[in-house]
Amino acid sequence: MEKFTVLEGVAAPMRVINIDTDMIIPKQYLKTIKRTGLGKGLFSEARYRDDGSENPDFVLNKPAYRKAQVLVAGDNFGCGSSREHAPWALADFGIRCVISTSFADIFYNNCFKNGILPIKVSAHDLDKLFEDAERGSNATLTIDLPRQEIRGPDGGTVKFDIDPFRKHCLINGLDDIGLTLQKAAAIDAFEAANATTRPWL
Repeated sequence: MEKFTVLEGVAAPMRVINIDTDMIIPKQYLKTIKRTGLGKGLFSEARYRDDGSENPDFVLNKPAYRKAQVLVAGDNFGCGSSREHAPWALADFGIRCVISTSFADIFYNNCFKNGILPIKVSAHDLDKLFEDAERGSNATLTIDLPRQEIRGPDGGTVKFDIDPFRKHCLINGLDDIGLTLQKAAAIDAFEAANATTRPWL
């Protein structure tokens, strides 16, 4: 998993509440178990018209936000069904951080397992971040995970809380497999001893 330390990038504003996982990645994209290639389906029902052409009114189709790495979104982001394809699609598009006042629990947990930092802020701070994001590519946000702060283009700072263990995992690029591999020596020693003491297994 890619490490997350300090990210500086354009933030796309999505002033919509209750953005669910079906909006993030519609059901027709769920046939794959690969984590790559899903970026094209991200928000597809809003990004594309019925004829397959781009919807110019959708934020990620606007020139300023095509390379956005941060989403600033309304309350209850990631609600709906518990599809891990949602963070896969965000990551494949290039989104590394989502900022909102609240997240659905399963989506929130899945983000950390896929290298995405979900940040919870107050409604007041979210309004300020929306204003920064709406300035387009002329303004970037800096997400500093070690310091647990968001720095705006004018020098303003928003602090955020995060579970220390999850912070450790993101900074070190550790998903569940990576955490297990940290114990590889102990696992190998157990397997070797087990093969000696219980050779019939």
